[in-house]
Amino acid sequence: MDAMTSASVLPPPPPLPGASSDSAAPGAAAATGTSAAPGAAAAHDAATSTTPPAATTVAVPPKVRISSPGRVAGAAAHLAALGVVGPAVFTALFSLFGSGFGLLPALLIGVVVLVAFVYALFAVAWFERARVDGLYRLGLAPFRPRRSAKPGFVGVLHTIWLQAIDPLQWRAVASFAVATVLGLITVTAIGIVSWGIGLVVSPIFGWSDTRLLGIVPLPGIAAPLTGAAAVIVALGAIVGLAILHGVIVRAIFVPSREAQLVEQARTSDTRRAGAVRAAEVERTRIERDLHDGVQPRLVSIGMTLGLAQTKIDDDPETAKALVAEAHASTKSAITELRQLARGIHASVLEDRGLDAALSALASRSHIPVTLDVRLPRRCGRAAEEAVYFAIAETLTNAAKHSRAAACRVDVRVREDGSLWARVEDDGLGGARIVPGGGLDGIVNRVTAAGGTARIDSPQGGPTTVEVNVPCAS
Repeated sequence: MDAMTSASVLPPPPPLPGASSDSAAPGAAAATGTSAAPGAAAAHDAATSTTPPAATTVAVPPKVRISSPGRVAGAAAHLAALGVVGPAVFTALFSLFGSGFGLLPALLIGVVVLVAFVYALFAVAWFERARVDGLYRLGLAPFRPRRSAKPGFVGVLHTIWLQAIDPLQWRAVASFAVATVLGLITVTAIGIVSWGIGLVVSPIFGWSDTRLLGIVPLPGIAAPLTGAAAVIVALGAIVGLAILHGVIVRAIFVPSREAQLVEQARTSDTRRAGAVRAAEVERTRIERDLHDGVQPRLVSIGMTLGLAQTKIDDDPETAKALVAEAHASTKSAITELRQLARGIHASVLEDRGLDAALSALASRSHIPVTLDVRLPRRCGRAAEEAVYFAIAETLTNAAKHSRAAACRVDVRVREDGSLWARVEDDGLGGARIVPGGGLDGIVNRVTAAGGTARIDSPQGGPTTVEVNVPCAS
């Protein structure tokens, strides 16, 4: 199976059970089952982690009045605070960066400092996005650290690298830097306002020797007039800086309409390709199951009945035995057809929801499955089907390939409204994606529903399959 590259966007959820390798009808394994974790390890070759490209629809941000009095006042307060705090933050960041490079000859010490610098940048970016979204209500998605799909120490290094080059992080840091510069100017303007007010009230306190910038004397009424002008100009500058801040952050954080349309077109293409591929994989699976299972059994039934027909006159007892054998084979064929139909459409999912459908799935599993499903409401049909069949395929592959003794399935509705599930088994690991295989079907089905899938199956286990699908899909 080809290992697929990881495109993380998924904020890092809890570990998910089960991966798998070859295709197997999603609900195919009928039999005993208890409540235990769904597993899924498949072909035991090189370990692989996978995340298909994100295929979520780009939401058009709400219209925001950045020049409303409340937001202008809030932005001015933010800028004043950042004018005081921002320089200290950047001093600390530059100190970390310089110390890291300076200590590189000391190997681990310099590396640790540079890693701290990277995640200090992440902290600044997280704060800036939260600040901007709280002030302007732009509807920004929660900012989460990047995570590599690669296993082991290489995965740790790749995670740090992904975080260091994360464009969203650098855009947020740039916004923080711009806000800090505007904040320094705002603090200066506030100082001018204070100085101007002092000039305005100077005649009351009898200040006779007032000077502009400590040089130009301001005799008589010139002092209060100069102070009033300074206050008006400085207040206008503060308001202008606050409005400019709103314009800049919108340009940094909110994509243009053209960029949104391009992203929506790319997302639509990705989902359509995933849907087409998922349909191909499903058709191939159905053909294989019919050809390898039900069809030979029906042919055998026909031959058995034909043989019974030839013996019905000469050897009635043998004919009866053959008819009984054909009858038993017919029951088995019906069972196989039911399992095949369940793999195409789970009626219990539509009638009673995902929780009941997964309970039925776990009860038929050959290995114990522990279910932890917490769903406060029903999600969209496409989302529930994608998650259900992903879990079903994972459990099937775990039973077939992973040699797992137990599996665990967790399902949640996340804060962003998406349906998240994780399957983890305690099998051998080494699951890989092959075209037309079970993992390939999971990835394509989830991508077609607008979600993401992540598969982590290092050699030796455990195998974890994690899927995240928008509830509205």
